[in-house]
Amino acid sequence: MINFNQPHLTGKEAHYMYEAVYAGKLSGNGTFTKRCQARFEERYGFRKTLLTTSGTDALEMCAMLCELKPGDEVIVPSYTFVSTALAFLREGAKVVFADSMKRNPNLDAETLESLITPRTKVIVPVHYAGVACDMNAIMAIAEKHNLLVVEDAAQAIDSYYISRKSKVESQKPLGSIGHLAAFSFHETKNITAGGEGGLLVVNDERFVRRAEIIWEKGTNRAEFFRGEVNKYGWVDMGSSFLPSEVNAAFLWAQLENLDEIQAKRKQLWNIYHERLSNILERFAPSGKNPRKGAFTLPDIPSYATNNAHMFYLVLPSLEARTAFIKYLKENGVAAVFHYLSLHTSEFYKTRHDGRALPQCDRYADCLVRLPLFYDLKMEEVHHICDLIGTYYQSHC
Repeated sequence: MINFNQPHLTGKEAHYMYEAVYAGKLSGNGTFTKRCQARFEERYGFRKTLLTTSGTDALEMCAMLCELKPGDEVIVPSYTFVSTALAFLREGAKVVFADSMKRNPNLDAETLESLITPRTKVIVPVHYAGVACDMNAIMAIAEKHNLLVVEDAAQAIDSYYISRKSKVESQKPLGSIGHLAAFSFHETKNITAGGEGGLLVVNDERFVRRAEIIWEKGTNRAEFFRGEVNKYGWVDMGSSFLPSEVNAAFLWAQLENLDEIQAKRKQLWNIYHERLSNILERFAPSGKNPRKGAFTLPDIPSYATNNAHMFYLVLPSLEARTAFIKYLKENGVAAVFHYLSLHTSEFYKTRHDGRALPQCDRYADCLVRLPLFYDLKMEEVHHICDLIGTYYQSHC
């Protein structure tokens, strides 16, 4: 069986974890924590970073920093993981779900402004598959209405937004554009902190000090250890968001090899894209619409780069996807679907305002993810593509 995912080991993880254990500092905010945070800040230009135990924790810190009040509204795409919404619900906010774009699962910036009311406080774009949302449009809307933007960049490490202003092109790392951002280092992501882990990014100076206090269980302990205060105490809300040094040590080994990891993932992604484009051409000659039952490939807008987090296909129906996944499983390939629309969930459907979100529902029914991980062999990708080609010869 070709697994859907397999965490990659660089070979240095155990060495650095051993080093952390025998340094006598196992709790958070030690040498490896500081080393990882400094690397993120230097490489991507983030104003302040704090390692967390998960991407969910990073999102919860973002929600706390937004200082929401009961009844405040937060705009979140419905096609996302539950943590994106749950972090803000825990702070008493009302989640207003947005639809996805037709071309890809990201939040549709063209319909965003219609969701804004006097109670709206935050917009949460999710960079699905590591592909950027239209951040220039989103930030312009946020500035116009004086809203905060929290980037859910859980899947978006080492991915960029391409900004074109006055004929000048620049690339901005995802997570560096909004006021706050959250990354995940779960074992399914491009790099991991040993199975779980996350990162809070603070780009707005207003939130730097309070973020550190929340991170340190509501105390000004970090300031005390830097010698900025002569004692520390409980000064705010907070929780135990710090990961251990063992997790930070694991992550450091991955960070050291990030360029190599990214290069291999992109190579695998490109093989998928080339092979499946050729297969699709057989069912859509000369650029015509695909025959009934065929698929569409991932969309990378001109303003986005590709970090090869995921390779997905969108099939024409739930029935087509179910049959496709079953066929691949019977032939030794684990392909999986992804999110269910949050606005239709058992927990939230009675709180949703009743709007139809057809694109979110389409991706919930039709999107399928193919295996993509560092240790996946190129011949395995070719084998998967061969199976898909055989399948469509008999189904289209």
